[in-house]
Amino acid sequence: MASEKSEPRQFKGIGASAGIAIGTIRITDRRRVTVMEMPVATEQIPDELLRLSKAIERAKSDLATLKDQLAATHGPEHLCVIDAHLMLLDDSMLVGETTRYIETLSINAEGALKRTLARFKDFFQAVEDDYLKERGNDVETVVERVLRTMVGANQEPITRLGDGKVIVVAHDLSPADILQVDKSQVIGFATDLGGKTSHSAILARSFEIPAVVGLEKITQEVTDGELAIVDGATGTIIINPDNERFKEYLSLKHRYEYIEQELLKLRDLPAETLDGHRMRLKGNVEFVDEIAGINRHGGEGVGLYRTEMLFFNRLALPSEEEQFEAYSTVVKMMAPRPVTIRTLDVGGDKCLNDLNLTDEMNPALGVRAIRLSLRQPEAFKAQLRAILRASAYGKVRLFFPMVSGIDEVRAAKALFEEAKRELRGVHPFDEELPVGIMIEIPSAVVIADLLAAEVDFFSVGTNDLIQYTLAIDRTNEHLSTLYEPLHPAVLRSLKTVVDAAHAAGIEACICGEMAGEPQYLPVLLGLGFDELSMNAVSIPRVKKVLRRCTMEAAQEVARKVLTFRTASEAESYLKGEISARFSESFD
Repeated sequence: MASEKSEPRQFKGIGASAGIAIGTIRITDRRRVTVMEMPVATEQIPDELLRLSKAIERAKSDLATLKDQLAATHGPEHLCVIDAHLMLLDDSMLVGETTRYIETLSINAEGALKRTLARFKDFFQAVEDDYLKERGNDVETVVERVLRTMVGANQEPITRLGDGKVIVVAHDLSPADILQVDKSQVIGFATDLGGKTSHSAILARSFEIPAVVGLEKITQEVTDGELAIVDGATGTIIINPDNERFKEYLSLKHRYEYIEQELLKLRDLPAETLDGHRMRLKGNVEFVDEIAGINRHGGEGVGLYRTEMLFFNRLALPSEEEQFEAYSTVVKMMAPRPVTIRTLDVGGDKCLNDLNLTDEMNPALGVRAIRLSLRQPEAFKAQLRAILRASAYGKVRLFFPMVSGIDEVRAAKALFEEAKRELRGVHPFDEELPVGIMIEIPSAVVIADLLAAEVDFFSVGTNDLIQYTLAIDRTNEHLSTLYEPLHPAVLRSLKTVVDAAHAAGIEACICGEMAGEPQYLPVLLGLGFDELSMNAVSIPRVKKVLRRCTMEAAQEVARKVLTFRTASEAESYLKGEISARFSESFD
């Protein structure tokens, strides 16, 4: 077996953090603790409840201690992950469900916790959104910490790694693991479990450590000390590469690092064309940890702050105060640059029990986003007040998701004015805080001229707009080839939105994935979009293309792609002719 493992071999997973790492493998035991569900006598139930309570309190104490240590060594920007785990330990659903299982099924605390975890996992697996689906990993990490406390199997930090640069291989890694490793020694991660939008993956990107996750059995396929290559862009890990492969990846690593350094030189340069046309490039965030990436890559603010995570994985709605603390933290960290906050964008299939919503046959077309907020006016106003209060600490805009018509906009704005009246004389806020809407439904495109008269700006959510326009589930692998950003219907929709916005004297922005693809920049610029918001690492790549454009050339490109009858024709045109005019490569 040892001789087999010394041979070169390659594994494919999910690229979670771009970059290439070449180093020695260090396997870290992060397997899940094994516990058994056992029946208990009625008179033992109080003891099991006490064991559960003590284990949760111990886990909270350990996390609080870790938070203090990290605050001293890393500063405050990465502590929100620890805060999220502390909130989960206080969550009434986690504690309440486990208590109920102990009392009604007469089982031990470990078995009850495993049942609660299974219910959470089922809940999150049913969620379509990748960001929200990955939040199930946070619950599993927290439950694992409590279980280890119960059975006395606490894990030590990843510190004993030997000499040299190492690639940590583990079944899974918690955010705390990544926060505690020595960044000067650990140059890459590879794990059996995990997804691209997990907290751990986000932290790896924040620290710019190449990582591949979701490898399933990598811990069983490698041994300590083997040479490995981690390609975080393609999701590839190569064990014991031969000389030719080693030289190939060493060259790729040097090229990647050179390109990254060159791109970072653009950070402080203006996002403008050769003929002086400015276009704002901002970042999308869900967690405070992602702010550092926007700063490092030259983002001009936050163009989309997703607020959903505050509402997830709990029985009770987050309080106004809790929301204010979260929003104001982001605003303070970005000041004086602006932050655009999106109000709650989830549906009954994804949200809290506290909202008392019934199951829906088609949640994507059901009570979600602004429809959900308008059905819960008091909860909606609590979020609006929290956003308004955060505006006292920097520049803030807000926008409403999934708007389909005028009535929704007016109803939401009326509640916004109520929230203002309730805050006057109590808390300071920006009286002129701009209010916009997301354009992501075909009906909103058709009446964009009417909607433009009601709001201060448009922000196009291209992911959903493409999905709804083409009637395609973008998560369905069988339909992935039909998900076409350059489809004539999509391009015409984008032009309609920009023209309506500018005719009304308001801005048109994009915060979907299309904004972060450099090859689309000439089209979006030529159509007239004022702002693009994207993943932080895409900002310098898009800026590079922007700074090689002229507005006249971009407008010519936009006019040309609007004449094509198919997406493939438009794609071929951009790849063939336009890339040569604006950039040597879009890689």
